[in-house]
Amino acid sequence: MSKRVAILFSGSGSNMVALIDSMTGDHPARPVVAVCNNADAGGLAKAEARGVPTEGIDHRPFKGDRAAFESVLNETLARHAPDIICFAGFMRIFTDTFISHWQGRMINIHPSLLPKYRGLNTHARALEAGEAEAGCTVHEVTLELDDGPILGQARVPVLPGDTPQTLAARVLEQEHILYPAVLRRFAAGDRTPIRLP
Repeated sequence: MSKRVAILFSGSGSNMVALIDSMTGDHPARPVVAVCNNADAGGLAKAEARGVPTEGIDHRPFKGDRAAFESVLNETLARHAPDIICFAGFMRIFTDTFISHWQGRMINIHPSLLPKYRGLNTHARALEAGEAEAGCTVHEVTLELDDGPILGQARVPVLPGDTPQTLAARVLEQEHILYPAVLRRFAAGDRTPIRLP
């Protein structure tokens, strides 16, 4: 029985596409819904083109009421009954209530080598700190922001002349390799961390 995967994203959905495209053949999971909080996101059409149902939940009408937004999101997810929720650039921070409800079933990709550079502007911060390498991390989602058990990391050298944009582009290439690899292992019940390269 394949695990049912919900993918949450906010923008172009490049990691969402990488995950969907990986879930074929003998993969232990299948995508059941792609959820977006931005009606104009380019990723919606990409998911639909791949035959994955989409759900849009605009967060803006819920400004100041995170619990109400999460209630609608919970109802939406419940209709699709996911076993696993993959956050693929879903730019919202959740309450403890939401995280506790789904804990153990949520994974996220973050564009730094955690525990370094939690939060935003990771590439600029890595460059400002003079790091020799950067990368990305897939981790379980827990109550602390970007702090759950690490399920995989991919490292990228920082090159002379790198800007946040050039570094981000190289890290994103590794995200598209790492996240599907971690999802396959996680869906099979294996939480052993993957290290790339």
